[in-house]
Parts: sequence; structure tokens; C-alpha cells
Amino acid sequence: MQVKRLAIALIAATPLFAAAQSNVQLYGILDAAVSSQDLGGPEGRQTVVNSGNQSSSRFGFRGSEDLGNGLKAIFNLEAGTAIDTGAGDSALFGRRAVVGLEGAFGAVTVGREYSPIASIAAASDAFGQGFYGSNLAAFGANFPNTAAAAAPAGSTNRLTRRLGNSVNYKSASFAGFRVLAAFAAGETTPTTTTNVNTSLEKGNLWGGGVEYTLGGLYLGAAYHQIKRVAADEDKEMAVGGSYRFDQLGGFEIKANWMKAERPAVADYKQANIGGSIPFGAHRFYVNYQQQKQANAEGKTWALAYTYSLSKRTNLYASYASLDNNSTGQFGITSSSVTLTPTAVNRDPDVFSLGLRHSF
Repeated sequence: MQVKRLAIALIAATPLFAAAQSNVQLYGILDAAVSSQDLGGPEGRQTVVNSGNQSSSRFGFRGSEDLGNGLKAIFNLEAGTAIDTGAGDSALFGRRAVVGLEGAFGAVTVGREYSPIASIAAASDAFGQGFYGSNLAAFGANFPNTAAAAAPAGSTNRLTRRLGNSVNYKSASFAGFRVLAAFAAGETTPTTTTNVNTSLEKGNLWGGGVEYTLGGLYLGAAYHQIKRVAADEDKEMAVGGSYRFDQLGGFEIKANWMKAERPAVADYKQANIGGSIPFGAHRFYVNYQQQKQANAEGKTWALAYTYSLSKRTNLYASYASLDNNSTGQFGITSSSVTLTPTAVNRDPDVFSLGLRHSF
């Protein structure tokens, strides 16, 4: 019995020894909300329980090892989970899974990583890519999307947020400038029976970007190019900026513009402008968003409020309303949930109350 107890104690202590040697950190966010939503159709309103309306619920492991001479080995494994059902994402560490090296040159990571455009969009979103009305509505399938890469040109119409099979570089800051670069292998295998161009390099993504910070000012721009298996190329681009007014108590204004160009389909465009201001434990947010594709247009006004109970726990409330034109069928997106009307010219809206805790 004593041997059994000792074995259990050693197994339980193993992560502690590993953490001490490799500087491993367990972290996460748990976010749950009750929402009243209306898709704008005859079905009327519905009350639901959501996970991740301010921040996607998640847990992860990250750490580093000092290799000497200013060089570190780094890693991050992050998994998504749903508080309302207990279900996990389809890919265990689908949010982020990287290993790399970091030093005076910057950082190089290999694995599943956020794209250069994702970095610009995150830094310039007034809602911090949480709450309904965030700029996450601009993003579609992550990379690689084999079906989309091999499908006829123009079959998808959103930007790329995460890159699988990728090698990524983020430079150190030099006079406020930082360079981003990424290559993601599509790893598709074209066949001469289905594709005219059989190059194995088709389906790959190349991306790059630049960021600039000076005091409270942030500016960024990024570009992606994806070579389809059969022919043609997808092009994605984003610019964004923000400014923090310290003399006004930390008031921030943020804006961005993003575009996805797909051959044989109308370009998708999204623009956002918004801001937030803190008052002690309170913070108020507002954002205006416009989405366009050909003659279809959707305009969203969104408001949010947070109250901090501690450094790691806050309550929140948010409301968003979208106005689609006669051909529009755009949706409202929070950190984890998208409300999309079932027909054109329908106007969804949603009110949400939630609790967010980080550890």
C-alpha cells in the first residue's frame, strides 16, 4: 500500500518537476454568458447559454528554456473548450501549437500559428476580438483548408486567421518597427487528371506584415497570398491602427480595414472604427462595423461594458444590432459565436450578460 501511495505521489509531482526545469505555465480563460438573440426572421427571440462571448474559453501550456547567450527555446499548446456543453474543439490544440526559438533577432515558431493579418486585426479591434460586433466576422476557414484550396476559384470569401503547417518570424522591435513573415504549406497533392498545373507548390500561403508603435500609437499592415491548386491566387490584406490618450484616462480609439480577393467572386471588405474608456473598475466600449460584398452590405452598431471584480474576473454586458440591405446576409460575430440570418434582408441582434475568469 505504501509503494502504491508513493507511486501516486511521484506521478502527481512529475508536472511540478517539469515546470521547475522548463518554466512551464498552465493558463486559461473560462467565459460563459446568457444571451437573448434574434436572427431577424419570423421565429422571433431565443434565450441561449453561450461559451466565449467576450473571450473564447480555453486552456493551454506555455514555457521557455534559457539556452544561454540571450537565446530561449519557447513553446505553446492551446486548446479551445465550450463551457456551456463541456465539449472541446475538433482539434485538441487547434488554437495554437508551436515550438520555436527567441532571441535578440526576434522569434521563429513552427506549427499552428496566428497569421500576420490576424496580428494586425487583433491589435486594432476596439472589442479586443471579443463581444458581438468584433472584427472576427472577417475571418473564415483556417489554413490549410484542403477543400477550399482544391475547389474552383472564388469558392471562399473570408480572410485567414490561423496557419497550420507554418513557419513564422516576428522580429525584435527596431525604432518602433516590427516585421512579421509567414509561410504555410498547403501540402496538397494535385493530380494530372483534375488539375492542369500539377506543381506541388500550389496551395501554399505566403504572408508578411509590418507594425509600428510609438507611445500610445500603433499602426500595422499585412498581406497574404494563397496559390490555389488548379489556378489563380487568393489575396488578403489588412491595415489597422489605434491610439491611447493617456491624458484622457486611457481612452482608446481603434480602426481597421480588411479585404479578401477571390478570383471569380466579389471581393469581401470589412471596416471597423470604435473605442473604449475606463472608469475605475468599469470600462465602456463602442464599435461600428461595415461589411460589403458586391451589392450586399451590412452595418453593425455594438456596445459593451465590463466590470472588474478582480484582476482576473469580470462581469460583462454587450448588445449588437446588424442592418442588412436587400441583398445582405451578413452576421454578427463574438469571440466564439456567430449569428447569421437564414435569409437576405434580415437584421439580427443580440443582448448578452456574462462572466469571464482567467487563470
